[in-house]
Amino acid sequence: MTRDKISTQRLRLNAVVLAGVLCLTSMGTARDAAASSEMVIAGPESMLVKSLHEISDHQIDSALKGIEHVLKTNPNFRLAHLVRGDLLLARSRPINDIGGAAGGAPERIADLRAEARVRLQSHKEPVPRDMVPKYLLQMPRDQQYAVVTDTDKSRLYIYQNVQGKAHYLADYYVSSGKNGSQKLKEGDQKTPVGVYFITANLPRAKLTDFYGSGAFPINYPNEWDKRHGRSGFGIWLHGTPSDTYSRPPRASDGCVVLANQDLDAVANRLQVGITPIIISNKVEWSSPDEVLAQRNELAPHLENWRRDWESRNTDSYLAHYGRDFDSGGQDLAKWSNHKRQVNIGKSWIKVDISNVGMLLYPGRDDLIVVSFDQDYSSSNLSNKMKKRQYWMKEKNGRWKIIYEGSA
Repeated sequence: MTRDKISTQRLRLNAVVLAGVLCLTSMGTARDAAASSEMVIAGPESMLVKSLHEISDHQIDSALKGIEHVLKTNPNFRLAHLVRGDLLLARSRPINDIGGAAGGAPERIADLRAEARVRLQSHKEPVPRDMVPKYLLQMPRDQQYAVVTDTDKSRLYIYQNVQGKAHYLADYYVSSGKNGSQKLKEGDQKTPVGVYFITANLPRAKLTDFYGSGAFPINYPNEWDKRHGRSGFGIWLHGTPSDTYSRPPRASDGCVVLANQDLDAVANRLQVGITPIIISNKVEWSSPDEVLAQRNELAPHLENWRRDWESRNTDSYLAHYGRDFDSGGQDLAKWSNHKRQVNIGKSWIKVDISNVGMLLYPGRDDLIVVSFDQDYSSSNLSNKMKKRQYWMKEKNGRWKIIYEGSA
């Protein structure tokens, strides 16, 4: 057998090894056709994935060319360096695993392998365009976008508000807590799961290099977290240090971390105090009809609450509040006493609500976060405010308010 034939066989064998380690399988002709045109103009991740699939097809030269192009534009992309090293090594001797040429710390190599796998997985399982995350029941008119994060898949999805309905716009690779999700206490290095909102925009100039091109704090712990005694603080969306393109899937102390160029793209769509950040350990999908049905189930309860408040029938109004109600300072008994005292002095009440948003809480089908603009006027008081309520479905099927306060 000639040296060229031996070399060719070695390359093919090494390609099979790399493909097997990364669990590369066919994504289907429809997905390939859709991706092929996108990869010409897509970012580093798509070019990396394209090269990895070329490895599985034994197109080593083309794969190496693609990886070198990625590194030319993103020299701090450590995963791309790892794959390039393997491709060069594959020309000269057998390789048994991805990262065989790196010679680095085993735990670092394992992190990069994990990153390769989750990036590939998102391309093998593309976003279902005929479905939406089940949490996005209704987007208020002043909310331009919603962010949904899947910690298991290390993916962040952006949905655009089109006449109150959620439409897919983009998705990005992210890192999350070193110890997974479901944050319970300060220092557990877990990412929280729940419905949160952007509370600030911290530019690069006000941060250390660790946070990259910027940071967006969220309101963890939220009202539901506080009710359940969850502690901690400082959960942000932020970027990466200047010498790091991306971090491993499990690398933060609880924050959601994006590559700087991805954070910059996402930042253009974040509105302080308005944009929801929904974090789930596994995103669930629903059809638009299912989302509409869930929204229509709660909407009459919200309208009846508004109408009963206007009627000054305090008993009917208070019947909308659950036994476990807590406003953050008043339980149901104190809330009821306060409302009865207030209504005694009113000869009329008018309540308008608009700009309504509804978000189903991750992991629960019985809890919805509702926000709206409230225009209240009465015989002796008028005010306008943004309000947030948590509605819970009781065993008898009735929806009741278990939290109410300013948003």
